[in-house]
Amino acid sequence: MMSEEADNTDSRGVQPVDFTLRRWLASAGILAIGLVVGGFVLGDGLVRMKAAERSVTVRGLAEREVTADLATWTLSYASTATDLRTAQTSTDRDAAAVRQFFKELGFPEAELTPAGVNVSNYTDNGTVFYTVRQRSVLRTKDIERAQRAVQRQAELVRKGVVLEDGSGISYTFTGLNAIKPEMVAEATRDARAAAEQFAKDSGADVGSIRNATQGYFSIEARDGEAGGWGIGDTPFKKVRVVTTVDFALD
Repeated sequence: MMSEEADNTDSRGVQPVDFTLRRWLASAGILAIGLVVGGFVLGDGLVRMKAAERSVTVRGLAEREVTADLATWTLSYASTATDLRTAQTSTDRDAAAVRQFFKELGFPEAELTPAGVNVSNYTDNGTVFYTVRQRSVLRTKDIERAQRAVQRQAELVRKGVVLEDGSGISYTFTGLNAIKPEMVAEATRDARAAAEQFAKDSGADVGSIRNATQGYFSIEARDGEAGGWGIGDTPFKKVRVVTTVDFALD
């Protein structure tokens, strides 16, 4: 009996440590440390993720007044007679008057081109009437000269040329690609100014651009008018673009 008790005690009379319990305590300690570290990392990540979500989305506007650099004037005129030859002869006379009109105004001959002939007929009280319709197109970059021509179109009427409805002039601005980069930059600056105002009100600073979308460019009459009869358009245009920009807030 005494020999068994001696085997279960050391020389100092201390009971040996339970190694299973020691391993369990060590594992529990490591797990606890892991939970603490993991919780800290997760919490810090959530804070950083929340900060990354702070942003403001604003729109920037850029407008620029330009003058058209291309004028296109389509003139439609017709003659009606009881025989086709007479109607054709009358329309040819109108076409010659149109060419002379633009020649006197100093337009190069190549800027005025024929745009087709149309023949139709109808019957009235048993009589057949023929209508010959012709179109001529003036295409020029001389905007001032084109404006003067439109103002003097009554001279064509006095020569017997009756312009049909739809014979108005239109002005086009073809230099959009040259001003696009500057206008996009201007719209972006305008968007940043709006974002800075939002940031100021919320006590934050505007950071980098997170996302940006360029709207489409529109070219409209500068003053909103479309012109009167026979005018059709104005050479004075307004180019407009709106961008949508998402800024990070620091």
